Amino acid sequence: MTRVRRAARCAVYVTAILGVLSNAYAAEDAAAPSTTTGNDVQELKRMVADQQKQIEELRQMILGQQKQIQEAAIVPAAAVETAPTAPVAAPLTAKPTAHVASLTPILPPSIAAAPAPSVAVPPVVVPPPAPQAADQTSPLQIHIGDSTITPIGFMDLTNTFRSPNAGTNLQTNFGSFPYNNTIPGRLTEDKISVENSRLGFRVDATVKDWHVLGYFEGDFVGGYGNGANNGLVSSNSNLFRIRQYYVNLRKGTWEFLGGQAWSFITPNRRGLSALPADLFYSQVVDVNYMNGLFWGRIPGFRVIAHPSDKVAWGLSVENSTQYFGGSGGGGIPTLPAAFASNTAFISAELDNSSANDRATSNLIPDFISKLAIDPSSRLHFEIGGVTNTIKLWNPNTNQYFYKTGAGGTLVLHAEIVKNFRVLTNNFWSNGNGRYLFGTIPDFIVRADGSPSLIHSMSTVSGFEATVKNVQPYVYYGGVYGSRNVALDTNHSFIGYGYPGSPNSHNRSIQEISAGWTHTLWRDGRYGALQYMVQYAYFWRNPWYVAANQPKNAHMNTVWFNLRYVLPGTAPTIKY
Repeated sequence: MTRVRRAARCAVYVTAILGVLSNAYAAEDAAAPSTTTGNDVQELKRMVADQQKQIEELRQMILGQQKQIQEAAIVPAAAVETAPTAPVAAPLTAKPTAHVASLTPILPPSIAAAPAPSVAVPPVVVPPPAPQAADQTSPLQIHIGDSTITPIGFMDLTNTFRSPNAGTNLQTNFGSFPYNNTIPGRLTEDKISVENSRLGFRVDATVKDWHVLGYFEGDFVGGYGNGANNGLVSSNSNLFRIRQYYVNLRKGTWEFLGGQAWSFITPNRRGLSALPADLFYSQVVDVNYMNGLFWGRIPGFRVIAHPSDKVAWGLSVENSTQYFGGSGGGGIPTLPAAFASNTAFISAELDNSSANDRATSNLIPDFISKLAIDPSSRLHFEIGGVTNTIKLWNPNTNQYFYKTGAGGTLVLHAEIVKNFRVLTNNFWSNGNGRYLFGTIPDFIVRADGSPSLIHSMSTVSGFEATVKNVQPYVYYGGVYGSRNVALDTNHSFIGYGYPGSPNSHNRSIQEISAGWTHTLWRDGRYGALQYMVQYAYFWRNPWYVAANQPKNAHMNTVWFNLRYVLPGTAPTIKY
């Protein structure tokens, strides 16, 4: 290319010199005296003709060289436009780490083609960028046929400190942290764990215009195993457990999901997706999330309609349980004397612990419906409802009883200024305390064996922000359980919250929590490294306080967490 430019410049210089000489000869011809002989005139004409011929030859040569210059300049630009570009890894954002599982995965941006240079002025030609390694899109992504498998997950190392010894590990049992007049209430605890480390994958494929998403996710918060090595003495044999395992199908307006996923009652951040990036379960380190959050991960089936990009409505049918307290530290109502010692009645008809729900005789599934409206990316609104049905049989009188509970949700998330979000998630129910992490029972049993529902309500409200690579947050979470008192056949009190009831019958449980997630570095090829800090203050008040007993229980908790997030993004799907 340099030689071509030099030749062009020389041709231009020669042309200019010849032009000057031609003009000089013409001037001399015009100024010659009339005495010039005919031979002289003929000689001058011959010389001018020869010069004009040489000029024409040089002009043709210059035109050819200019054409070569133009073609040489255009070819690299065309090559940039037509050559396939290697995808570049999509940068990780400052969102929560679970966003790697977004229902609308991110397609890594391609390299923009260089514009064609002007023909009139030969440009400085820039060679096309060197192709980048194809594995930069997602080094862990696997392609099998038309399917894409994307591993997801992270490694957590968490330190938890509590002012009273609550007897738990990472998770907080909101309804049972101890009073200060007990032995654990007078001691502190500090534990280090990797239980919250998460592994999973998603499979994306297109089958006859249907987008098929298979999703699996698990962690190690399933307790301990391996016989004697089941504690912190020699080995932490933490059991791997299923969190989510489902298949989702989407085509145009309609979407279907079957399997175990986040319950449809769980608040969304946008739309009605079941994927973590589209849900609200707070940004805290506590693996039990926030006190007052209404949620679950429950097997079921749902159908969702998307009449537009801004509106979605769905109906979910999910596994039910006749919840009678005991899970998440929730108090258990006092039974009538006729059933208190009837173990068959309790195990078959009452789910009084997180391990007893498989034996409970549930009548029908729970039905949950939600409507979500997203006028813009900065505003999310949803309203929902849930129903459940309880069936009890009194073996003493051979009589059946039925009771239907109901609840409602109201959620509003708004980004009032850029990177500052205000949110409120609210729940009210008559007989659905199960969805409040089990802190409030669904019902009590009257003396005749019939169920009577317990009112419950909750909220998780606060704000979240994004400041460069730091995400601070502040939340308030509150739960309220109403008292439900009945008389036994001997006229003694039974139920929940009656005079003289145990201090596990909570009237209210509250939490104020604050913290942040700091992303130290992130890279589309190597993942991200984050550290998290959370402080929470809890207090709970029972319905009845005996003489000389504490009026409430308090707890301070601090979590420090170091997290490495796997790299990788899922393919872009257009509906």
